[in-house]
Amino acid sequence: MRYKKPHLPTKLCPVCERSFTWRKKWAKNWEHVIYCSERCRKNKSKHEN
Repeated sequence: MRYKKPHLPTKLCPVCERSFTWRKKWAKNWEHVIYCSERCRKNKSKHEN
């Protein structure tokens, strides 16, 4: 059986425009997380315009 975590906060990635969910590794700096992945973070300049 799969365990679902419906109460985790989500954000919208400005590059790929997909929502992403809180991860344990982001627990200390969730308010500063902007991008869903390294790939989106590296491609941020291509999508700023």
